[in-house]
Parts: sequence; structure tokens; C-alpha cells
Amino acid sequence: MFPSCMFKENTRAYLALAVVCVVWGTTYLAMRVGVTGFPAFLFSGLRHCTAALILWLVLPFLKKKFSFRYRDVIRQVIPGILMLGLGNGVIGWAEKYIPSGLAALIVSIMPLYVVVINFITGDGRDLNKKIVTGLLLGCVGIVLIFKDNLSDLGDARYFWGVIATFLASLAWAAGTIYMKKSAATTDPYINTALQLTSGGLSLILASFFLDDYSELQTVSSDSIWALVYLILFGSLLSYFCYLYAIRNLPVGLVAVYAYINPFIAVGLGFLILNEKVTPYTAIAFATTVTGVYFINAGYRKKKPREEVKDTAQAQTLEDTKVS
Repeated sequence: MFPSCMFKENTRAYLALAVVCVVWGTTYLAMRVGVTGFPAFLFSGLRHCTAALILWLVLPFLKKKFSFRYRDVIRQVIPGILMLGLGNGVIGWAEKYIPSGLAALIVSIMPLYVVVINFITGDGRDLNKKIVTGLLLGCVGIVLIFKDNLSDLGDARYFWGVIATFLASLAWAAGTIYMKKSAATTDPYINTALQLTSGGLSLILASFFLDDYSELQTVSSDSIWALVYLILFGSLLSYFCYLYAIRNLPVGLVAVYAYINPFIAVGLGFLILNEKVTPYTAIAFATTVTGVYFINAGYRKKKPREEVKDTAQAQTLEDTKVS
């Protein structure tokens, strides 16, 4: 009834949400810059391990305590490996060979994987019209994404970069679903520290087998600054802003970041890295984002309002998209 008063009271929450919308949209550009001339898995591993170390050092000042029970640790280690190792880390590798904007568009279809996985496992077979519409629009968006890039798929590195990004999105979706089913009750800050640690260590391990360390001889200052930016802003600042926003604003409002991030990623790729953007790119973006909107709206329609609110808030606090 008093929107102006509410806005004044929640100014910091809105500013926090703005940080999330902008910063998480820039991470694709930062990863693209960072992995150029830098071993990709080592880059992402250092990012997440350093962010984890900083977070562990900060937790005592936040008065966060945790009893390291095996079950609670495993509940965060598995999604940490799936989402940050197989998800975020593999996308970083893929961006050595594909544009950052293309990677962001492919990742934006992740909700489609969630629907498919839930359908296969029997948890989401009562599809309604909005969900089906969202799935169809998402599929159309995938086709449009590659409308102008079919010739590029002839390049083996480009092709495998695209395939890796799709598989990374699948891993992220699987990690998200696992967290939802595990119903962890531990503190979200602790959960994030565990996920960053497990994801980062898995990437460091993978680096020993998959990276070319000769690239370390030609690491540029741009890559180093990109790493610093992703640690401080992409992983830490934006995450704290995300938690603050989700605790002070409606969940549905906070979810707007998922629609803004791809737009920022594509725009920055075009403006800074001269990545190709055509009318088909814009149509693909609009189609895919609309599909995601219908999927989210369809799931909200399936449950009573209060149940959705409680479930969504618990899920969102756990599903820490440290991009």
C-alpha cells in the first residue's frame, strides 16, 4: 500500500540485488579473459579455493559454528563438485574456445534440464501448460542460438566447447536437484564454504591431468586481474549480496537476476570482446528467457502460495549460484 516507504526501507536490499544482477552477468566475460593464456581448470580451482579460504577466515567473525558431521559435509561436497567443478569449471575451460555470450545463453537454459531430470526421476511428471510452453520455447531458443553459428561447429575446439557447456549446465542442474532433495539444514554460509572448497579442490586435481602448464609462462596481467575480480566480486561480494537480498525481498523478485545475467553477458561480450551479436542472437535470448519465465511460473502454479514461498526460499538459500 505504501511502495515509496517500502522502497526506502529496503533500499539496501534493492542495491544488493542490483549487485547480483550486474556482477553475476560479468562473470562470463571475466572467465573468458581469465582463461585466455591461463590453464583453465587451475584458474577456476584457484578462484574457488581462494574464495573458500577467505570465507572460512571470515566465518568466525560472523559467529558461524559448524559440527563437521560426515552426512552434512557430503551433502555439500557432492553439489560443490557437480556445480562448481563439473559446472562452473568446465564452462571456464569451454570459454577458451567459444564466446562468453554464447556460453551465457547456453547456461540460461539450465531450468530445462531441471524439468527433464525431475520428469525422468518421477518427481515432476504432472506438467502443466506453462511448463510445457517453457520447454518448447527453450528448445526453439537452442535452435536459434546456433542459427548463425552452424559453420563454426566445424571447428573441433568450438564444437567440443559447446558440448562441454551443455554438459556443464546439466551438471549444475543435477547439483541443484541434489541439494533440494538432500534438504540440508546447516547454515548457508557454511554450505557455501564447503561447496567452494570441494569444487575448488576437484578442479585443482583435474588441472594436474587436463591443463597445459606451459601457458603459465605467458600469463597476462589481465588474467590475474580477472582472477582477483572473480574471487572478490564474483564469488564473495555477490554471494553476500544475494543472501541479503533473499532475506529482505520477495523470492520472485530476487529471481529476476536469472533473466538479467545473460543479457549483460552477451552485451559485454559484444562491447568489449567484439563477439558476434546478430538479430538471431537477440531473438534467441528473448525466446530462451521467456521459456525460463514460463517454466518458473508453471512450478509456482503447481503449489499453494505459502508452500511455494517456503520451499522457494529454502531452495534459493541453498542454491548458491557462485558464478
